[in-house]
Formats: sequence, C-alpha cells, structure tokens
Amino acid sequence: MNDAITAIPNADLEHAMQSALQAQQRSYLDEGSVPAATRIDRIDRAIDVLVRHAEAISEAMNADFGCRPREINLMTDVTGSIECLKHSKKHLSTWMKAEKRPSMFPLNLLGGRSTIEYQPKGVVGVIAPWNFPLGMVFEPLANVLAAGNRAMIKPSEFTPRTSNLIAEMVTEVFDPTELTVFTGGPEVGHAFSSLPFDHLIFTGATSIARHIMAAAARHLVPVTLELGGKSPVVISRSANLVEAIERIMVGKMLNAGQVCIAPDYLLVPEEKLADIIELATSAVEQMYPTLLHNPQYTAMVNNRHYQRIADNLADAHDRGIKTVTINPANEDFSDNPKHKIAPTLIINPDDAATCMQDEIFGPLLPIRTYKHVDEAIAYINSKPRPLAAYYFGQDKAEEQRFLTRTTSGGACVNDVMFHMLQKDLPFGGVGPSGMGAYHGIEGFKTFSHAKGVYRQPKKIPVAKLAGLLPPYGSASEKSIQQKVKK
Repeated sequence: MNDAITAIPNADLEHAMQSALQAQQRSYLDEGSVPAATRIDRIDRAIDVLVRHAEAISEAMNADFGCRPREINLMTDVTGSIECLKHSKKHLSTWMKAEKRPSMFPLNLLGGRSTIEYQPKGVVGVIAPWNFPLGMVFEPLANVLAAGNRAMIKPSEFTPRTSNLIAEMVTEVFDPTELTVFTGGPEVGHAFSSLPFDHLIFTGATSIARHIMAAAARHLVPVTLELGGKSPVVISRSANLVEAIERIMVGKMLNAGQVCIAPDYLLVPEEKLADIIELATSAVEQMYPTLLHNPQYTAMVNNRHYQRIADNLADAHDRGIKTVTINPANEDFSDNPKHKIAPTLIINPDDAATCMQDEIFGPLLPIRTYKHVDEAIAYINSKPRPLAAYYFGQDKAEEQRFLTRTTSGGACVNDVMFHMLQKDLPFGGVGPSGMGAYHGIEGFKTFSHAKGVYRQPKKIPVAKLAGLLPPYGSASEKSIQQKVKK
C-alpha cells in the first residue's frame, strides 16, 4: 500500500501534511511557468486513470453506500469528472491567454499597454464530501490542473473504500509533488484545513464550512465553499404538471436525495395539491416498483444519516403533519440492513418542523401550498439563499419575476439540477450556500491569480509629462485641472 493511504500517527500528522505541502510548493516554484502542454499532460493522466478504474470506482462506491446503482456511479462521478477534465483540456490554451485592457489617457497614446495575465496560485487544497465522493474531487481538479496548480486532496471518511481508491489512483499516475491524498477522519480534516494553502476548496455542509473558513483565516487562505441549502421548487399554475412532477421526482430520487442541489421542497398552487401528490406517487412507482432489494434504489450512506432522515419523519408524525409514504410493493422496512428510506411526501409542514429547518439530503419531499406566486417568492426570500432554485411554468412574465426576485447559486427553468451539468456555466452558491464557483472559465479564474500588468513605453518620460516628477510645476497643475472637474 502506498504512502498516501498509510495510517499516520496523530503526532506526526501535521508534520506529514506540512512536508507534503512544502514539497509541492518547492516543486511549483522550481518549475516556473507552467506551459499548456504540461497542464494537458496532467489532465490526460487524470482522464486515463478514471477510464481504467471506472468499474472499480463504481464497486467501491456501491460498497460504501451499501447500495448505489452502477449506472449512477458511472454517470455522475465518473463521466461527470471526465467531461469536466475534457472541457478544461479543450479550452485551457484559450483561457491562459493574456487579456488586453485599456490604458488610461494619455498613456494609451504614448504606447502604454495594460493586460491581465493569469498565473497559477500554487498549491490548492481540495476537501471533498461523501455524496459524490469521486466527482467532487475530480470535477474541481479539472480547473485546478487547467490553471497550472498542484493539489492536496482530503476525501471523505464516510466513503473509505472510495477514498482509498482515489489515493491509489492518484499515486499511480501522479508524482506526490503534483497531486497527493490524505485520508482519515475529523482529525485529518482539521489539520488539513489549517494548512497554508494558496487556495482551498471545500464541498460539504454549511455548519462545517464555518470551521473550514475560520481555520483558513489563520493563514489568510482564499476559499471556495460549495455548500447546500434548501433548494426550492415553484410550480406555476401554467406548468405542465405531468412533465414537471416527473422531472422533479427524477431529480429528487437521484442518489436517494443525497445531492446538494436536489429539490428540497415544493411550493405549489393550493388547488393543485391533490393532483401533485398523485403524480409524484405515480412517478416514483414507475421508477422503482420495489425499493428494499432494488439495486437501482440508493441507500443512506450510513446509519448516522439514516437516523437523521428517520428523525425528520418522526418529528413530522409527532406534529401531526400529513405524510404520504410511497412504497409500491408494500415492503416491510423494519428489516432494512442497507439503511434505505422509502420516498415520503410531507404535506404542508409548518416552519418549525425539522424538515423545514435544514437541508434534507434524503428522499423526503415537503410540499407547501400557495394562493399567489408572489407568496411563494416571498417565502423563498424569507429563508437563507439556496444553492439552487427551480421554476416550472410557461408564464414568461412570472418566470422572469421568479428569476429576478429570488437569489440562488444557480437556477433551472422547467427542470432541476441540469444547470450543474453545463460545463460552461459556473457552479457555486451564494451567502450560506457557498462562495466562489468552478466549471468553465470561471473555475479557471477561481484557481488562477489575475495579475494586472502595465508595460511602460520606452524613452518617453511619462512621469514628467504626467506632472508626477518633482519639482512639481505647470505640468502637475495641468494634470490636476484636467481631472478635478465634473
């Protein structure tokens, strides 16, 4: 077993991480400029190792979850990562080019030239979550490598088989001065987040992000935080309900709701409630005629998260809130070693209900009713800004009102979650749902330093002409008078 996944005694942990970081920083400085060919080579190696280990990756994730469909493992984590890597490879030469910017008058007439030149930040720390344990490593890595950086990776301890496989794959194709992996629990994560990286990206819960940001602040490390939140769905009276509910339930049931941009709750016209419950039930029954032993229906990742979802349900029952359990084969969930949860609709929960407090991250779907769509918009705006927001309807004026009057990290119209799959759109949150973004050129810029460069013309005494050369006199006064005016 390689050094990347060998258990490290707690006393030596911080020293090992510091040594790895220093080795990467020295290697980065020794390398100097990072040409496109080097960046492409690193991306190619990442693609190659994912292609060769695709089935092993799926098997590891299935083992970590207890039940996670091969198709989902490959379509989300593996192909999603490969698509991001290929997109960055295709565009990085263009992204790397210096951007011309105007120079101020009269310097522009005298030959002064201004540009923005993008250079790697250096070493980027990547802390990944458990719900897409491979994808949330390699998708941001696509931009990290395109920008010419080195990286240290901390995958999730909740998916240990996948994390160990990531470490093995990285060691197989990368020198540790390029990429390296540290696995382990909270003590590893704490030490990792306290390192003086040149940039740190964390994907995970808002509650943990506060600690990550505080740790990074010790060294003034810039951070990108990809968090979550209660992503709302507004169904308009103008929506095609059959189409809308099918798309919503496909998104909600993906990975059994363990997705940061999954629909978290619905806001629906009050007179449409019964139809929507019926359509949601029918959509789930068609996708999953059975649940308990169906290999295509994902389990909760572990007992802790299973219990958290069970507590959401127990709270709803204690409050007397109506719930609709979707259990097509009437299976007995009391014998449930894989920790599966039957899809459940929670009807008109009050704001104090547990399911309306925090991101659900499971197959529960609260549905609240409204009389007028402005009530739905006001309700969304009364809550912390979410990672995603979704609108279903054909009313263009209403759609525009929804998009302009709500603020979210991203949005979809007449579908859910597909904005994250567009590799040219920035993916990120806002406020409590995160800061910064990756994917596309925005991701390249996130992990690059945009250096402003001004080139002075030769032989022209610019400072003298501008009145900046002492002793100050008429040229100085002329410059002042030109600018101190309305």
